[in-house]
Amino acid sequence: MGIHRSNNRSVHELRQVAIETDVSKHAEGSALVSFGDTKVLCTATVERGVPRWKRGDNSGWLTAEYAMLPRATNTRSKRGQNGRSTEIQRLIARALRSSIDLDKLGEETITLDCDVIQADGGTRTASITGAWTALAMAIERLQSTAKLPSSPITAQVAAISCGMVSGELLLDLDYLEDSSADVDFNVVMLSTDQLVEVQGTAEGKAFSRADLDRMVGLATAGIQQLFVAQRQALDEWRSK
Repeated sequence: MGIHRSNNRSVHELRQVAIETDVSKHAEGSALVSFGDTKVLCTATVERGVPRWKRGDNSGWLTAEYAMLPRATNTRSKRGQNGRSTEIQRLIARALRSSIDLDKLGEETITLDCDVIQADGGTRTASITGAWTALAMAIERLQSTAKLPSSPITAQVAAISCGMVSGELLLDLDYLEDSSADVDFNVVMLSTDQLVEVQGTAEGKAFSRADLDRMVGLATAGIQQLFVAQRQALDEWRSK
């Protein structure tokens, strides 16, 4: 008898994914991304200038901030940064920088803010997927105002979780699955089929090289679906 999952989905099935665009009228790009009950507001802000250490090289910069709102979970957490938030926002920034040629951006800084409204596992993967959508919107708006002659975006980037739970290989873990997983993976990938980051941890027991390959393969299939969702969200936004 197999594992019973939320919404009766199969072991290799994503949660329901939704990407709503232009949810913030002030940001150059914004998206509300949902992976099941996990919901993250992602905004892209473009500002003239770069950090002091990059001044003069005619290259841009991209950074990210991540936060979980106090009642994103079933108990209230305090506002402010902690070690986990810092680690996740660095991951988001690395992932997004892998999808853009900063030399083509000029001396502009793009900040991706990812605020978790509701958490049910996979907040970092949802953040990366939604943040890229917001970034793409911001870049297209820069192009429309003639501030950029060509797009510096080189690829899409998205991320998903997978893991081993009770001997089953599962895609896109929710909180209950993640908290009981023997092995927990987060995979970040470009639309060029290149891996950006693979985070894998044996929570309960060690895993084999064959298990690793199976998990990366399963994550790759899920990320391909996220690339489609990103493109569809941008196509709908352009048609508004």
